[in-house]
Amino acid sequence: MGDTTDLLQGTLDMLILKAVSLGPLHGYGILLRIQQMSGDVLEVRQGSLYPALYRLVSGGFLVSKWGRSDNGRRARFYRLTPRGERQLVSERERWDRLAGAVTAAIHTRPEEV
Repeated sequence: MGDTTDLLQGTLDMLILKAVSLGPLHGYGILLRIQQMSGDVLEVRQGSLYPALYRLVSGGFLVSKWGRSDNGRRARFYRLTPRGERQLVSERERWDRLAGAVTAAIHTRPEEV
C-alpha cells in the first residue's frame, strides 16, 4: 500500500460522491473504490466514512437501500441522487480551481513575486 494521505476537509465527501457515481456501492466497496481510484494512495478509515455517508444521505446527495454484497452478506448500498450529481460537478470544479491555485503557488519562482 502507498503512503496514506490526509484528506482536506470536504474532500472525502467529493471522493465518496465520485465513487458512487460510478455505480451503487456498499460502505466497504466505497473504501476500496476510493483506494483504487487513487492508485492506492488514499486510505479512508471506516470511522470517517460512515459519518460522511450519513451526512450525504441526510443532505439528499445519496440514497441507500439494503441489498446483498458479493459474499452474500446484507449490506446498505448507496446511490447518487440528482442533487448528488449536481454537487459532484460543483465540488469537482471547486477542487480544480483549488488544485490549480496551489500548483501555481508552489511553482512560483522568486523572480515572479
